[in-house]
Amino acid sequence: MGGWGSQSGSGVRFEWGPAGAAHLTKGAACVVVVDVLSFTTAVSVATAKGIRVLPFWWPAAGAGDAERAGAAMAAEAYARQSGARLAAGRRTVSPDTPWSLSPAHLRTAPFVARLVLPSPNGASIAATTPRGVPLVAACLRNVTAVGSWLTSRGYGSPARPVAVVAAGEQWPDGRLRPAVEDLIGAGALISDLHSQGAGPLSAEAAAAKAVYDGTADLGRAVATGASGRELTALGFAEDIAIATQEDACTHVPVRDGDGAFARG
Repeated sequence: MGGWGSQSGSGVRFEWGPAGAAHLTKGAACVVVVDVLSFTTAVSVATAKGIRVLPFWWPAAGAGDAERAGAAMAAEAYARQSGARLAAGRRTVSPDTPWSLSPAHLRTAPFVARLVLPSPNGASIAATTPRGVPLVAACLRNVTAVGSWLTSRGYGSPARPVAVVAAGEQWPDGRLRPAVEDLIGAGALISDLHSQGAGPLSAEAAAAKAVYDGTADLGRAVATGASGRELTALGFAEDIAIATQEDACTHVPVRDGDGAFARG
């Protein structure tokens, strides 16, 4: 793709998934990943406690046993190498491993200095974004803080464009499934940036903003979307409640040179 695919000329840009992140990163001064249910929400909760979060890509639900076993071994090795604890799956937490991708679990789990947090979606964006590019984790809980952080550093103009990337989910065959909660979360940040004078918005960014601005009941929209219904069926409705607490966090998780998200 040429300049049209990179949304050149705009100060705030929007795309989906790892492929969108890889493409927009080429022309962006800063990348923001949005994965409301639940990676970036979990990052906001963990970093609020002072935990440094190391993202680790995890296979999607449709992956085979061999792929999952290989990923588990790689995650354990990465945690040992990094001097970190490894988060468990939502349904496999234990007294010895009380951390998981669940924001509710992270709220009550004890402090650790470093935590490897596997995720099939948000972590894939982190893996796609080169270390030399500033990467921020945004969610509905920290929209205003992230927006202010970006604009105060001069991001959000054609000279220093921001790429907002909605992580989305995956279908069983691994294809991207656009997720309404990430569209709303990205739109919320874009709306905040626009209110602070960032822009111009690309057509894609303006469309995401319009979705957020037109959502009357944000909590209901997230809870009744496919991802929200899945979490509720699994017994994790509290994660949705935490994820939809708009502006509950005043800090900004930023990836450092070590690859960990920490308070920016």
